[in-house]
This record gives sequence, C-alpha cells and structure tokens, in this order.
Amino acid sequence: MASPKLAAFSADDNKLAELAKALGHPARIAILKELAHRNTCVCGEIVEVLPLAQSTVSQHLKELKEAGLIQGTLEGAKSCYCIDWETMRYLQNMIASFLPCGEGNKCC
Repeated sequence: MASPKLAAFSADDNKLAELAKALGHPARIAILKELAHRNTCVCGEIVEVLPLAQSTVSQHLKELKEAGLIQGTLEGAKSCYCIDWETMRYLQNMIASFLPCGEGNKCC
C-alpha cells in the first residue's frame, strides 16, 4: 500500500524513486549490465553469468520488469529479457535534470 505522503511529491519524483529502488541491489545492476552488453534479448543465459540460484535471478528479473527497466516475453518454456531503452532514457534524463555536475558544470 502506498504511503499517503507520496502524493505530496510529483509523479516524476515518485517514478524516479521507484526506478532507483529497483536499481538498489547489485544483482540487478549486474543483470542490466549483462543485458546492455549483449544488446539483445537474453533467454536463460543470465543465470549462467551470475553467482546466484535460478530462483533468485528470476526474482530480480521480476523486480526489474515490474519497475519497467526491462521487458520480458515468454518463448515456450523460456522467458527472454531485454533492456527497455525508453525507460532507461527517462531515467537518464530525470537524473540529469537535477544534477548540475558534469558536461562543463563544475561542482565543489
């Protein structure tokens, strides 16, 4: 159940917080890196590159999919996953919108 205080923040801020929460585990970062590196839909091979049980990887994939960071399809008995680049661009733009550092801007 969502906290009533979440309504006090913008929809973009709530969405960014949801995406950040989904990124809040190193296994999910590793999954995203692997999917980005391959730049294609991956079926089953993700388990082979992570030091985690298949059920644990499946749970992390579920979290990433629910947040919209990846897309998944069923092909027979296998699930195939790829990066949702639209969501990634949104995430990148949202972070860039409030971080003045970088690209010619100096920070302290």
